[in-house]
Amino acid sequence: MAGSCCGRTYRVDGPVDPAPCNALTRTAGGLLVPHTALQGIAPGGAVSGQRSVDIDVTPPTAGACPETWQVGARLTPVSGQTSGAVALDAAPANTWVPVTGAQLVLPEAGVYEVVADVQGSIAWGVGVTNAIIDAHVFDVTAGVEIPLSARRIILFTDQAATGTNGIQANASAGALYQVAGPTTIRVEGAWRTDSGTSSQKVVWATNFRFRKVSD
Repeated sequence: MAGSCCGRTYRVDGPVDPAPCNALTRTAGGLLVPHTALQGIAPGGAVSGQRSVDIDVTPPTAGACPETWQVGARLTPVSGQTSGAVALDAAPANTWVPVTGAQLVLPEAGVYEVVADVQGSIAWGVGVTNAIIDAHVFDVTAGVEIPLSARRIILFTDQAATGTNGIQANASAGALYQVAGPTTIRVEGAWRTDSGTSSQKVVWATNFRFRKVSD
């Protein structure tokens, strides 16, 4: 049996090994040559629950000889963001309170960069010697604080406060966090004071976001 392709002539003589994985198979209609077609993953698609890279495959034009396939990869990490706010005036001191609206779901297993840009404000009157607002990111699914995410937004200390005072400040609470599956996380705030009465205590999560960095 003879033939040609791409300017070359080929000939096959002798028996063909009938093993299923043989490169060539003789049939009544002619010699079969195995053909491999590569298939990529569409943007946003997946072949498993753990993936942060898309594979692109561009096939050759019909009838091309030789067949040239182009294969490439794109980093496409999942991400999300939201915001929210909460007043702490009615909450007891040293009690973490969820920031309304500042909750996200990490959709799959992997390592995530979790960041909460937070802002706090507090007002106090005569006799307040310590006015504090803290924030952290909390894993609702596991019921634990995300390690290294706690931040002190405001620390006011004045042994002789007079009149009405107020302050507003910003911080960024975040960390790298690894999860084994879909996980709900949220921003929480707390106020602390050791003397006097403070008011208008508010925590804002101006931008609460995540981005997957690895599987």
